Amino acid sequence: MYKIKNAVDGKLVESSSERAGAIFNPATGEQVGELPLSSNEEINAAVANARAAQPDWGQTPPARRARIMFRFLQLLNENVQDLAREISREHGKTHEDALGECARGLEVVEFACGIPHMLKGEFSRNVGPQIDSFADRQPLGVVAGITPFNFPAMVPMWMYPMAIACGNAFVLKPSERDPSASMLAWELFRQAGLPDGIFNIVHGDKSAVDCLLDHEDIKAVSFVGSTPIARYVYERGTRSGKRVQALGGAKNHMIIMPDADLDAAADALMGAGFGSAGERCMAISVAVPVGKETADRLVAKLKPMVEAIKIGPASDETAQMGPLITRAHQQKVLDYIDQGEKAGADLVVDGRGFSLQGYENGYFVGGTLFDNVTQDMSIYQDEIFGPVLSVVRRDSFEDALELIHGHQYANGTAIFTRDGDSARSFAERVEVGMVGINVPIPVPVAYHSFGGWKNSSFGSHGIYGPEAVHFYTRLKTITARWPRGVKEGAVFTFPS
Repeated sequence: MYKIKNAVDGKLVESSSERAGAIFNPATGEQVGELPLSSNEEINAAVANARAAQPDWGQTPPARRARIMFRFLQLLNENVQDLAREISREHGKTHEDALGECARGLEVVEFACGIPHMLKGEFSRNVGPQIDSFADRQPLGVVAGITPFNFPAMVPMWMYPMAIACGNAFVLKPSERDPSASMLAWELFRQAGLPDGIFNIVHGDKSAVDCLLDHEDIKAVSFVGSTPIARYVYERGTRSGKRVQALGGAKNHMIIMPDADLDAAADALMGAGFGSAGERCMAISVAVPVGKETADRLVAKLKPMVEAIKIGPASDETAQMGPLITRAHQQKVLDYIDQGEKAGADLVVDGRGFSLQGYENGYFVGGTLFDNVTQDMSIYQDEIFGPVLSVVRRDSFEDALELIHGHQYANGTAIFTRDGDSARSFAERVEVGMVGINVPIPVPVAYHSFGGWKNSSFGSHGIYGPEAVHFYTRLKTITARWPRGVKEGAVFTFPS
């Protein structure tokens, strides 16, 4: 059994905390590791080291920061198989899925390599007689990230590469369920030449989160997780004067129009609904076929596909779906299936009772498909975060759009259609942050920005991309005049 350490000031540090957390292999249910639940004193020490290191890093020319980022990117590419294995071991997702996660994280590192261009600022000559004005984006200082279990490599990479490239020092509190991917990335960043103290990792639970949110030397916090916790992080962090971006939960709908390629739509629903066992904030968990014939045909196509999902541990190269993250979460998903059945939804494919020989203690749930789900059911209202797909039938495009608008979450959505007018109308009118047209999981590429609406996101900035530069820097505007020896006398009117 391995033991995780904190990473502070360029060194792995043994925690002195008397509290510890267990790390499990979700496929077997066995404990494989242990991590410290750091004390406030240890977190304060990490922040102090970051604060001491940041001024020199903030004054380092952006081109030099970019060269370190390029070396980090190269090392990540060279070690991507190891990174994916760390993800699979502690999260349970398949190796191919873990590699896909790494690829999307590396895209943000690639984008961060272009930081000299993104920090160029603006300049205006002669805004007045011999007066010039220019704007500069400067780092905030020490910033922090609090990240979830479902993407242990990608989501942290949505944060720290951009924050560090902008000249900040970063303190990461990864999920206590699967911390090893971030620890490997920290070691690679250190090998790339990142100065000590600029990237620090502290492990912990709610106590660590609260310490980071209250710490006066932390200027901004990025968070990804469930909506109740996102709201808590946003409110507590802003109350202590911080910038906060807090991304929460989701219930993503996909409309299937009568003219859609139904084979393509069914394939998309399978990947978007059941990939990573549904533990994605951009998973499609609600299929909205328009019209009875469309719905009947879609469910008929989906049923054998859901039944045929190959479920297994990450070590099985043929597995399409792995286990859930914890025993408690497995039970939560099973409870939702019970609720859906009791509420009167048609249970087309039942994922309860799934067992895998040799992995009977793993946290597996089989693919589950409900039909004739209604808006009042908990399986529709709540984010289940598991391999459960609900079909909510609607008679028209307008009814389907109204269904989406009635939900509290507005992270991502999609429409499958061959009709350009329907697609354009949907993209313009739907009140959701990220939209796919014949694309089931519309996660923006790294040079755009990610962010939902309504109860899916708190704060005014999206994560990564151009929005990250604005979030992790503050604007300073300088107006300057170099007089030529002529005194004009005092001017008492407002300068124009």
